[in-house]
This record gives sequence, C-alpha cells and structure tokens, in this order.
Amino acid sequence: MPLTFLPKLIVLFVFFQSFSQSNLYTSLTIPSSLSQQANAVIRLSEMDISLVSSEEMVIKHKRIVTVMNKAGNSAVDAYVHYDDNVKIKELEVLVYNKFGANIKKVRKKDFKDVSAVDGGTLYTDSRVKFLEYTPTDYPYTVEFICETVTKNTAFIPSFTPVSDYFVAVENSRYTISSPENINIRKKEKNLEGFEVEKSLGAEMISYQIKNLASFKSEDYSPSLVDIAPKVLFAAQQFTLEGVGAEVEDWDAFGKWMYHDIIKETHDLPESTIKKVRELVKNETSDLEKAKKIYQYVQDKVRYISVQVGIGGWKPFKASEVDALGYGDCKGLTNYTMSLLKAVGVESYYSVIYAGKSQRNFEKDFAAMQGNHVILSIPNNGETLWLECTSQKLPFGFIGDFTDDRDALVIMPDGGKIEHTKKYTTGENTQLIKGNYALSSKGDIAAEIQVASKGIQYDDKYWLETETERDLDMHYKKRWKYINSLSINKMTVENDKSNIAFNENISFKATNYTKKAGNRMLLTVNAFNRSTHVPDRYADRKYPLKIRRGFIDNDEVEISLPPEYTVESLPKNIAIENKFGSYKASFAKNEANKIVYKRTFTVNDGNYPKEDYNAFREFYKEVSKMDNAKAVLIKNQL
Repeated sequence: MPLTFLPKLIVLFVFFQSFSQSNLYTSLTIPSSLSQQANAVIRLSEMDISLVSSEEMVIKHKRIVTVMNKAGNSAVDAYVHYDDNVKIKELEVLVYNKFGANIKKVRKKDFKDVSAVDGGTLYTDSRVKFLEYTPTDYPYTVEFICETVTKNTAFIPSFTPVSDYFVAVENSRYTISSPENINIRKKEKNLEGFEVEKSLGAEMISYQIKNLASFKSEDYSPSLVDIAPKVLFAAQQFTLEGVGAEVEDWDAFGKWMYHDIIKETHDLPESTIKKVRELVKNETSDLEKAKKIYQYVQDKVRYISVQVGIGGWKPFKASEVDALGYGDCKGLTNYTMSLLKAVGVESYYSVIYAGKSQRNFEKDFAAMQGNHVILSIPNNGETLWLECTSQKLPFGFIGDFTDDRDALVIMPDGGKIEHTKKYTTGENTQLIKGNYALSSKGDIAAEIQVASKGIQYDDKYWLETETERDLDMHYKKRWKYINSLSINKMTVENDKSNIAFNENISFKATNYTKKAGNRMLLTVNAFNRSTHVPDRYADRKYPLKIRRGFIDNDEVEISLPPEYTVESLPKNIAIENKFGSYKASFAKNEANKIVYKRTFTVNDGNYPKEDYNAFREFYKEVSKMDNAKAVLIKNQL
C-alpha cells in the first residue's frame, strides 16, 4: 500500500472512533430493544480495578448513562465515598442534552460534599461527594469519571452490570488485575442466558456484557439480586483497617475478624462494668441477664446512621460508645456484646444483609459481605437474635429487617454461617374481635380490638409513638374503603413481654350501606377487607415467591336496626389450595344480629411462574368474598 494513503486512513480511523464515542452521548442512537420500558440506559460502564498489593487498590470507573425520564434519575449513581483510607484522585461529570451536546461540566470541587453520617461526630472522616443536578429536559446523558485509591483491599467491587429495575445496559466492562502473589477468587451468579464475554488470566480477569434489556419488576418475584447477572471477587490476601489477613473460608475469616478487628474494642470502663453487674445481680439465668442488658442499652444509647461502605468494618471501642451514648450498628452491637461479656453472658457479633428482600450470605464464598450487624446469643441449643440499633423493638425480636436469611456469626474460634429466625405463617397472626351497630339510615358505629403478632406485630409496633393526628390519618387510610369515617377513640399498646401489639378503636361512618327501595345492601366485612389483587402479566418471567405467610382471624357481630330483618346472607365459603385458605361464614342469631367469621391464610413458599395466575385468582376470589353483601328488608307495618 502506498504511504500516501496512510494519513487518510489515520484520519478516517480517528473520525470513526470519535463518532462511535459521541454516539453514546445522544439518546437518538439507543437501540429500541433497550429503550423500551427503560427509565435509564447505561450506555457504557467501564470499571478497571488494579490490586497493586494486598495494601493498595486503585479503582477507575467511567459510566455513561442516558436518563429517559424522571424515574431514571436515580440510575445516574454519580457519587463516591471517601475517608482516611480512601482518596479521590479524579472526579468529574459531564452532562449532555438529547442531541449529545455538552451542557454542563462538574469538577471535583463542585460536587456536593457532606458527612456520610446522620448526626453525631463519632465518624467525622466518613464523607460522600455526590452530583447535585436538576435536569430541565429529558432525555439527558451523564458521563461520570472517578478514580480512587484505597488502603482497604478487603472490599473488591463486584461486576454488577445492572442494580435496579427498568435500567437497560448497552455495554458494561469489568477488569481486575493483581500481582502473582495475590490469589483472586470469584463467584459467578445468574450469567446463564446473557451475552457474557470473559477472559480468565493468571494476573488479569475481565468480563463484558452487552445489550442487556431492562429487568421489569413483577409482583411476588425473587429479588433482583437473585436473578440479575453478577460476579463476586475477593482477594485471598487483603488488608482491612490496616490489618492484614490471608483467609479462604468462613472459619478462618471469623477467627481473623474476631482476634484482629473486634477483640481489642471490648474496653468498657470499670465503672460501667460495676454498674451492669449490679443491675443483673438478682438474675439467675443468662436469658434474664441479657434482657436487662438489652433494656439498659435501649435506655442509654441511640443509633446514628452511617451509609453503606463508610466507617470501615472495625467497630468503635465500647468505651467511646459508652461515653458518647450513640453509635452505628457495628458500634452498638459491639457495645451490647461487651456489656453481656461483663456479666458472663456469651454473645456473638454477626454480619448480615438487612432489608425486606431476605438476601443471604454466600455460603461458599468467604469474603467481606453484608450491610448490617446484629447480635446472636446461644440459648439452650437455639439462637436468639438482637437488633441493637432499635430503642423500640422487644428483646429477641428482629422482624422483617433481618429475618429468615443466612448471616455470618463471628466467634473466637472461627466463623460460621447461621440462619436467622424465620417467622412462620402460624406466628404472623392478626386477631380481630369487634362489633358494629347499623342504623336505619345506613350509618354504623363500630368497636374493634386488634391483636397482632409476629411480622404483623412488626408492621404496627411503630404506631406506639405516633401523634394523635398521625394515628387518626393512619386508621382512615387503613379503612379507606369506608366513606365519611370519623374516629371516636383509639388506644394502642405495645406489649413487649408477649411481643403483641394491641389496638382498640371505635369509629362512626355515615351512609355505609346502599338503599334500594325498602331494601338495604350491607357489605358485611367492614373491618378487614382484602383489596389487594396482584398485577396481571401476559407473559410472566419470574417464579412466584411468597416471602412471609400470615393468618388473619376475624370475629364480628353486627347489630341490625329493628326496622330491618335479613332477607338473604352471602353463602358460607371455604377455599383451600397450595397458597393458603379462606373461610367465611355468615349467620343470623335470635337477637337480630349477624355473626360474621373469617379466616384468611397465606403460606410462604417458592412456586414456578406457571402457578402465578392461580395465585392471582385466589386473591381475586378473596377480594370478591370480602365484598359480599347481605340484603336487609324493611319490616312491613
């Protein structure tokens, strides 16, 4: 080839490279297969991780995201945490309009810089820089460029192409390199069925995924973390908070975590040790001692929130929490553990993924995992779990925040994976006993008592501290299907000893019934109608997952006006299937009253997607029966 053609070829190559890159900044070039039903599209995500040594890691991240609408703003993710161990080397954002023209440039100094802590001064080095940008038009594109250097190599970011629903991915690349003396372990999850390219070298590993359509959320489906593609990474040799380690399994991990990270923080002052020993001196069992200590912690300290990834994994010393009276989940759990140790009660610092999704620890992949810390106490062959951040929860109750999932229990002789408390269907109960009187005008006056336990207790115990105004709004929202409802009385009791929440409410409502001539139509179920019907899907993608079962029992007596008598009642019904059961009975007694009984049970479990329509029909039938009407007829004079 003549040399005279080379400059033209070089110019042409540069032109096409520039054109290809600029295509990422305009929404006009997004394939329709990705933009459909997507709130945002990740045009390009490049994460380059260099593990320089077991004591230094460099993370370079470039992310170009086109936001299609207001709901997609959260997909920008233009933020970075930093502290004494994490230094920001580069930070920049460029914003483009729908045509790909640059309309804003945000440099490092222009980012919003705030403490990562919600109150307090215990964690003054924990901060976060984030983009504060309000778009004026959609779609728009954000290019986020960030480079950090950290001394903590225990946390290696995973390859997570998508972390939210309705976010599509055009191209996501991940590379991790390390020296020969550091062994990188990995675990692939949910890669089947996706276009994934990978290269697994001795000193460099890379993954790439293209054209990933958005995941659409579906009612009663597994969590996104259980269905989206992901690759976890961990170094066998790493450093955390200046402490080196070499671990490969949970047993070794637990020993290192306890002896090198946690043990030295149990430094309670002697005055506090004397105080708590005096507090429990009359208690003869470890369980009763633990209850006293738990109440002591709830009365003395408060929780401060530290954002995930900040504050390290080393808890602050028990003496500091004791003096200041506050801490995050690590500090408060460690403080409670130290107090229990002082009175001779064994307990263990336990790391977990908190949240309603019930995310599990990876049993076969020992690495820094989790986003929360709770306390476990051995109790005659069973395990009690304590949520040490709450000033309201009863002793031994953890609720749906940390229930029914695998956690890492850290002990002096090693770590092990244990499953937290599962609240069974039979434990998650709500019992309603009530009555209401119906007037000849169709008005009702009601008295109702509600007792809730298990997860149904968890749904309501917070009402104890609500204002009267907020309580009034809550009950009107609960019975939103009753028009013109007026609350007369409302008292709530948080029975922590029995872990039960009791409610006593009386209310009135006008025009509750419908009249047709000399007849009155009465919807019998006034207190506990199921109005929920799961969404319909023409093409269901995911399995059916019912996370928590429950049982509702209702016993209601309805006093009819003397001018009316029952012409017809709904038929008694009994439905039973794999998802649960529903029973309702209607009977008139001699005192011109209707006695209504109802039991609605839903079982937790995992089912194939083919079962979803039958499950939905079950809820539809329940909703229909909960709206069943009695016909009352006016007495003839």
